[in-house]
Amino acid sequence: MQKPSVVRILNVDVDRVDFEQTLMFIEQWIEQSRSSDMHVRQICTVNPEFIMAARRDPAFAQALLGADLRAPDGMGILWAAALLGKPLYERVTGSDGLYRICQRAAERGWRVYLLGAAPGVAQRAAANLQATFPGLKVAGCDDGNPTPAEWPQIQQRLLAAQADILFVAYGHPRQDLWINQHRAELPVKVAIGVGGAFDFAAGHKKRAPHWMRRLGIEWLYRLWLEPWRWRRMLVLPHFALLVLWQWAKAKINPNRTYASSE
Repeated sequence: MQKPSVVRILNVDVDRVDFEQTLMFIEQWIEQSRSSDMHVRQICTVNPEFIMAARRDPAFAQALLGADLRAPDGMGILWAAALLGKPLYERVTGSDGLYRICQRAAERGWRVYLLGAAPGVAQRAAANLQATFPGLKVAGCDDGNPTPAEWPQIQQRLLAAQADILFVAYGHPRQDLWINQHRAELPVKVAIGVGGAFDFAAGHKKRAPHWMRRLGIEWLYRLWLEPWRWRRMLVLPHFALLVLWQWAKAKINPNRTYASSE
């Protein structure tokens, strides 16, 4: 597949892909890895919090820059892209991606590995996913943690599992930094950070009703259930103001590349 075009939002490139294109890239990478010795491909699902974190943390910004696919996650990303003249197709979230990728994995025979979350959560999530998608091959489950001391044991378990796809649920930015740090040593084809997706798949936490997800206000439901998230939400108005400033600069000086890059 041809490399997708991108929209540059506050110096972070977001790939203009939808779920189906994302799945096609994963399939292509897995097929390529079977005929050549290729490094693990990293997918990051980028939301406004990611972009604001990248402004504060150069290491996280570098991890996003080096990712093979930076999928758009969050209505704020879709809004910013439309404002900047590069509209996106849909949100590609980690929570939905876990299901969409596992469905395709069951159809194609790919082996998946679930890493992260609280003890026992990955195992319950895997059982529910296998019940939903008969034939899904779960190569392994491990709560683990992103500390350096855990890495040798995690690597050995991954080597034994021979998984194609690794889902990492350490939360951002730890999961994305961890994948980036170990890319040269991870014995899988594709790795993606999925945040709290295991908690939802395990039934440990409830997702917003479908109509709220469709309208892009799932964040409001999570804020209602977890009021402590209000501090994290403070980045959203800051993000919006910065995007508006980026748009204004592009209007004032259209010869400079503020809004997007191809």
